[in-house]
Amino acid sequence: MIQRSGEVVLKMLANVKQATIAPVIQKMVSPGTLIYTDEYNIYARLLEWGYSHKTVNHGQGEYARDDDGDGFYEVHVNTMEGFWSLLRSWLRPHRGISQAKLPLYLEFFEFVHNVRKRGKTLLPTLLECLLN
Repeated sequence: MIQRSGEVVLKMLANVKQATIAPVIQKMVSPGTLIYTDEYNIYARLLEWGYSHKTVNHGQGEYARDDDGDGFYEVHVNTMEGFWSLLRSWLRPHRGISQAKLPLYLEFFEFVHNVRKRGKTLLPTLLECLLN
């Protein structure tokens, strides 16, 4: 999950069932929040769970939509898809990661994204988190 212009939350899930994802969403996202997704069926109950929900239909070639006619295509999942692209690029040089260690890699990438620091500027923030 990612908040536009905000933080990302990555969780390894045992499966992609609504019963598995519901507690994660309910813990991390305030009720009433507008959530944008693709049309994957796992998100079908977001309205029942108390969220506003808009989708884009990738299967029909829709990747963004201007719902209010202001010329700004606000309905999209490009923020999350861009994040996945960055994550895949970052993992690629590792040429395979064991399932046991994958959560650690994901947590580190989540941390780096959320502190918005790279290179040498990341080290003091990382040390501060580790030492406190």
